[in-house]
Amino acid sequence: MRFAPLWARAEPPVLTWYPDASGSFATYEPGGPTAADNPFFHPLGTNGRACVSCHQPADGWTITPAHVEARFKASHGQDPLFRPIDGAVCPNADVSTPAAMRRAYGLLLSKGLIRMPMPIPPDAEFSVVKVDDPYGCTKLAGPKRGVLSVYRRPLPATNLRFESEIMWDGREASLQSQAISAAIGHEQASGVPPAKTLDAVVRFESGLWSAQVSDGRAGSLRELGAGGGPIDLSRQDFYLGINDSLGNDPIQRAFTLEVFNIYQPWLGLKAKPFAEQRAAIARGEEIFNQRAFFMAGLAGLQSRGRDQMATGFCTTCHDTPNVGNRSVAGTIDIGTADASRRTPDLPLFTLRCDWGEFRGQTFETDDPGRALITGKCADISTFKVPVLRNLAAHPPYFHDGSAATLMDVVNFYDLRFGMGFTEQEKSDLVAFLQTL
Repeated sequence: MRFAPLWARAEPPVLTWYPDASGSFATYEPGGPTAADNPFFHPLGTNGRACVSCHQPADGWTITPAHVEARFKASHGQDPLFRPIDGAVCPNADVSTPAAMRRAYGLLLSKGLIRMPMPIPPDAEFSVVKVDDPYGCTKLAGPKRGVLSVYRRPLPATNLRFESEIMWDGREASLQSQAISAAIGHEQASGVPPAKTLDAVVRFESGLWSAQVSDGRAGSLRELGAGGGPIDLSRQDFYLGINDSLGNDPIQRAFTLEVFNIYQPWLGLKAKPFAEQRAAIARGEEIFNQRAFFMAGLAGLQSRGRDQMATGFCTTCHDTPNVGNRSVAGTIDIGTADASRRTPDLPLFTLRCDWGEFRGQTFETDDPGRALITGKCADISTFKVPVLRNLAAHPPYFHDGSAATLMDVVNFYDLRFGMGFTEQEKSDLVAFLQTL
C-alpha cells in the first residue's frame, strides 16, 4: 500500500524538540498538536500503565535506561512502568524492599528491557533441551511444552508508516492487533478495548514522525541542502517492497543500494562553520551506502547454516529509502543473540532441531526470536530490521540492548562481517548514524 504524505494535509503542523546526547531531535505532527485526551496517554487496563509508559516522547517514543532510572528514583519504584508482570525479571520476583526492587527491575533499569513470556509453538520443529535462566522464570513442561522468558527493548511508537514488520519477531498483523496485545498483556486490561479507542491510538501513532534535527558539532541538519529532520522524513515515499533487492517491488521500481541521500550536498564541504563534522557525516552516509563486505549464512536472506558467500552492503538489509529498515516483511539473524555474545544477566536456551532441513543440529541463543512464533528452525534468532531514524534518541541498541552506543553497533558489525573499518571510517559512520 502506498501512503499519501501527511505533510500535504491542511492542518497546522506541530514540531516538538527534545535534547539528546548528540544534539536534539524533534517529533513532527502534521495533523496538529498532540491530543492530551488521546487514549495513548491514558490507562487502558488495571495496573495504571498507558501506552506512553513504555513509549516516552523524550526517549524517541520508547524508553532509555537513564530516564528509567530517573523515574525509579523519583517514584521510589512506584511509577506504573515498574510492574512485576513484565517490568521485573519474573512476575514473582521479590519487590518487598528498595534493594529487592532494584534487583527485580534490574534489566529494565540497566538496558530498558521488558520481559516477554513466549510459549513454545505446539508444532515446533525444535525441542528446548537446556535452559540457563538466571531468574528461573522459564517454565517448561517438557522439551516441546512451556513458556520461555525473553527480554526485549520496546520499539519506538513513531515513524510507524515505514514498518514492514510489527514487533521484533513480526508477530503482530497490524497496529490494531498490537494495541490489543499491549492493552491486555502489558496494561493488564480485562478485555479488548473498544474499537474507537484502538482506532484513536493507531491514528495518533501513525501521525508521528521523529528524527534528529541538530548535531552538537554539525549544527542544523537541514542547512546547505541537507535533508535531515522529521519534516523531510514525512515527505519520503513508502510502500512495501519500495526498494526490494529480490525484485518484489509491486511498482517495479529499480532496486538501488544508494538508500540514503540526506547528506550528499555535504560531501567534500569546506564552507564554515561546521565544515569538518558535516563532511564526516556525508562520508559516513557514503560508507553506509557503498562499503561492500562478504555475508555468509545470513538466515532470513540466505539459507541458515550453509557456507554461502555473497557480497553485501549495509543497504542490502537496510533498504528503505532514507529510512533504513527492510522494505519487505521478513526477519534476519545477524548474530545479536548468539551464545558468544550472551551476558550473565540474560538467559541462554539450547534448541535441538528434531526434523526438517536442520534435523540433529543444535543452536544456543539468548532469544529464539521469530522461531517462537513460527516454530521453524530456519527462524531461530531472527528479528526485524528496525527503522534507523531517530537513533541517537534511544540507546541502547539491538533487541536485547546489548550495544550501549552507536560505536558499539559499528564495532559489532565490523567484527561480525570482517568489514575492516579504519578508526576514521568508524567515526564517520557514527557521525552519520547519530544524525538520522
